[in-house]
Amino acid sequence: MADDISWELYRTFLAVLREGSLSGAARRLGITQPTAGRHVALLEDAFGQPLFTRTQTGLKPTEAATALQGHAEAMESVAASLRRTGTGFREGEATGTVRVSASEVISMEVLPPALAALHQRHPGLRIEVDASNAVQDLTQREVDIAVRMAPPKQGVLVARHVGTVAVALFARDDYLARAGTPSSEDDLARHALIGYDRETPFIREARKAWPSWRRDAFTFRADSDLVQLALVRAGAGIGACQVALARRDPRLVRVLPAMVFPLETWVAMHGNLRTSRRHKVVFDALVACLQAHAGIQ
Repeated sequence: MADDISWELYRTFLAVLREGSLSGAARRLGITQPTAGRHVALLEDAFGQPLFTRTQTGLKPTEAATALQGHAEAMESVAASLRRTGTGFREGEATGTVRVSASEVISMEVLPPALAALHQRHPGLRIEVDASNAVQDLTQREVDIAVRMAPPKQGVLVARHVGTVAVALFARDDYLARAGTPSSEDDLARHALIGYDRETPFIREARKAWPSWRRDAFTFRADSDLVQLALVRAGAGIGACQVALARRDPRLVRVLPAMVFPLETWVAMHGNLRTSRRHKVVFDALVACLQAHAGIQ
């Protein structure tokens, strides 16, 4: 019986996992609560075991449900990819949905003007932006196009190197007026520094260039690059910022100019999409946007 389970049941299963109740899942999916309950019951019958237990705070997933979650999310990703691929094939027009992945900062600070201009030229496009520092799997089509800060290694991908984005240390002028301007890396120990909370492989690599950039030295810690940027702009202390972004704010002052970390930047997509007009126009727009951004040093 498990061979005949429809995607619809798994979709409801994921909604219940995320919402913690049948009513919440029903609202999320635009179905009735009895329908959501029936979907869960059918899935439990198919697997011969309960997937949720009732508690005072809602539905709690069983061990079996937790084990199924990752597989169901993979199905969700494939279903979304099928929807995107199956739309927008009117000849001569760029229409349909394209899902783009980029870091928080690139998604918020760099891409919006380019995406707005792109939609003016191609009003039939629908752009989904996955703003995350996590690396999405292009080979599994979790997204269609990705902005990467490392060269893609999978041979099935089409990738374009767009340049090097320089990252340096900045502080607002009033902070430096209060605390003084560091003249050496050792001076940073006497300043309020803004940095990460949890270490990642990327941060470990960056620290080879900036050995003093370590968690225990930071006055303000946040894993969100946008939060760190906001703190720098607010005058809280010294933090890392892309040079091109800092130049937009006349109050941000670069400190210790020799401390520069280069981010090699790429735009990549699955090779199967190279003949799709909508993917090509989005890919080309991102390349042009990021080439201009990387050119500001």
